[in-house]
Amino acid sequence: MKQGKLTVVVKELSSGHFHVKTLIIFSLSMLVFIFVLGMLINDRTRKFLTSDDLFPQLKTFPSLSPWPPSTHCQCNFSLSSHLLPLSFSNPRGLLLKDYTAPKELWHSMSDEELFWQASMVPHIVEYPYNRTPKVAFMFLTKGRLPFAPLWESFFKGHDGFYSVYLHAAPDFKNEPPESSVFHKRKIPSQAVEWGKPTMVDAERRLLANALLDFSNERFVLLSESCIPLFNFTTVYSHLVNSNHSFVSSFDDPRNVGRGRYNKQMWPTVTLSDWRKGSQWFEVHRKLAIEIVSDPTYYPVFKDFCLPPCYTDEHYLATLVTKVGLGMNSNRTITWVDWSTGGPHPTTFVRKDVTESFLNRLRHGFNCTYNGGMSSICHLFARKFHPSTLEPLLKIAPALFGFNT
Repeated sequence: MKQGKLTVVVKELSSGHFHVKTLIIFSLSMLVFIFVLGMLINDRTRKFLTSDDLFPQLKTFPSLSPWPPSTHCQCNFSLSSHLLPLSFSNPRGLLLKDYTAPKELWHSMSDEELFWQASMVPHIVEYPYNRTPKVAFMFLTKGRLPFAPLWESFFKGHDGFYSVYLHAAPDFKNEPPESSVFHKRKIPSQAVEWGKPTMVDAERRLLANALLDFSNERFVLLSESCIPLFNFTTVYSHLVNSNHSFVSSFDDPRNVGRGRYNKQMWPTVTLSDWRKGSQWFEVHRKLAIEIVSDPTYYPVFKDFCLPPCYTDEHYLATLVTKVGLGMNSNRTITWVDWSTGGPHPTTFVRKDVTESFLNRLRHGFNCTYNGGMSSICHLFARKFHPSTLEPLLKIAPALFGFNT
């Protein structure tokens, strides 16, 4: 009886051992089958995804180089292609200077696109190249430049320390000769009306174009009737070494000052914020970026500062009190004679140009500069008639020390 029971137990154990071996063999066979099937599917999938039938346009797209080439990619973006520094159709790689100092001023960007691009600020303070600070000379003109020969003498011999920008009437087509510092320095411009917000639009447009060159550190606005009062070296040193910008800004209690304030500007701009000043300014890079990227105050001025409120006399003067506290000297460096009254300053003619007159403008004033006193308060002057060019060219070499 006991022997029979033992025989049954042995048979059951043998049968269980057989089932375990069968299960192990079956499992291994399934794993091998799944592995082989996976390899087959992966290979067919890869061939399918890389075939011309699925993405035929990929065959025409060139490989990417470490530095993208210079021509624009044909992409369907809503912004202008000039905002896209990267492109893929030219095998020639871009250099860093192509991003930091555009060679060509002409572009098809709208003001909105231009201001957006100009407002970009690098977060790394140290420049990755040898940067020589430049002064951007921005001329707001109808087109003609009656004092071009005088400015040519002013700039002569100082390449690499300045840049020139012209905002002329859109229909002005004349191009200075290739030898001129003004050759191909015209920016995309729009019509400007005296006393209208379009005047400030032009100023901001000049600033924005000049900001695209990362070497520009100081920005001075000039008119076609402006002349320099010192040589380039003196002007450059005075501006680059200044701790402040030069935007005329003061509280004028008269009708031509506070009397132009529009209550509809409140609360964005209050009467206590309201300032008046000269249109002709000079600013450092930090303040220039604030001006072109201002989303708060300029729309208010554009809507509510209309003649007899003149935007160019109040916008920047007020803005620097809001965003430029401690950055501004509150005075202009362009001398103008308003003593005769009226809406326009005195225009000087040929008989007015003498050495004594120019020396009075050069050293006849006292002002503060970097915390100390200085007799150099104005670097430029206006408003000069084209007839003054000849006597100015005769006086300039000796008086200004121009490199002729």
